[in-house]
Amino acid sequence: MKSIKQAVILAGGKGIRLRPLTLKTPKPMIKIHGKPFLEYIIELLKKNGIEKVLILTGYLHEQIENYFKDGKGSLPISYSYSPIEDDTGTRIRKAKDLLDDTFLLLYSDNYWPLDLKKLSDFYEKVGTRALVTVYCNVDNYTKNNIFVGDKGLVEIYDKTRQASRLNGVDIGFFILKKNILKNLPKENFSFEKVILPELISKKQLAGFLTYHKYYGLSNLERIPIIEEFFKPKKVILLDRDGVINKKPPKAEYIKNWEDFEFLPGVIDALKLLSKKKYEIFIISNQAGIGRGVMTEENLKEIHRKFLEVCEKEGINIKGIYYCPHDWNEGCFCRKPKPGMFFRAAAEHHFDLTKAVFVGDDERDQQAGKAADCKTILTQRGQSLLDVIEK
Repeated sequence: MKSIKQAVILAGGKGIRLRPLTLKTPKPMIKIHGKPFLEYIIELLKKNGIEKVLILTGYLHEQIENYFKDGKGSLPISYSYSPIEDDTGTRIRKAKDLLDDTFLLLYSDNYWPLDLKKLSDFYEKVGTRALVTVYCNVDNYTKNNIFVGDKGLVEIYDKTRQASRLNGVDIGFFILKKNILKNLPKENFSFEKVILPELISKKQLAGFLTYHKYYGLSNLERIPIIEEFFKPKKVILLDRDGVINKKPPKAEYIKNWEDFEFLPGVIDALKLLSKKKYEIFIISNQAGIGRGVMTEENLKEIHRKFLEVCEKEGINIKGIYYCPHDWNEGCFCRKPKPGMFFRAAAEHHFDLTKAVFVGDDERDQQAGKAADCKTILTQRGQSLLDVIEK
């Protein structure tokens, strides 16, 4: 499959749930840290190799067009305006002659850390005519509206969010073949209500599941969360045993504070990270709890003492995440699976694709890769301080 070069953005809605902000400003133009929400999306598209953008405008369209113009030296941007009353499907139908044979379709109010290559590879593998990105909603961010089956095909799409078995949320980031737009209704229609059910009935809609949280500009309550996500920050995640403290022998565990021994240079490394304003998170497997050789209270006491030492040294640890399960429980949080990464990112509103993880073994490498997080493994004889200074 040829690489996808065009992104099409639906940006014509009134944004009623964001009033009074949208009485005089179209929703995608609401500013977050001084620039429109839509600008973050366009920057994301450029980073992913998109070469041209088509914005489908409607409500207060002049503001979008006057701000972005033809792309202002960034990505080439063009527009297709249709009246405010037009629904999403109608906007797409009216722009049909401007679409590439295969294109990326987005909502203008959802941001998600897109990896277009990964998305395209999945699309090509499944072989459907269309794909939708589905957030797995592990933090109950919103109500589910879609069900993706074991074969990667969407089996249910329910705009009312009432059906049983729903296991995710449609967040847009569609890959579509232009030929699915043949014989569209002539009356005003919704893309989601008309085209998606038709694709599902023909088994032609794939669902790309993601645990990366998305940030939807859907109501006033979400704006502070979006502001926190886009706030410039530096994030580092650290394995514990073998990176911060001396690693116990295989199948043995640090069961109390007396067994906890800082590795050389670790305090200096953590102080340096704090000085450089990094947000520091610990990501640690602790199967000793699940195996019954220690309790969760034992672990919490160790971490309490650890945090006391850090506080005395002026080190701020933002959060500690641990998996208490045995090796054979198959949980999503135990490395090499990435559950702890996604939970930390969702709870603290940071972008894993812009964070760094430091570990010391193959499971760490696998977990970091699964979370799309840059991962560095300490080598034999190399301290955390060595890694940080580099």
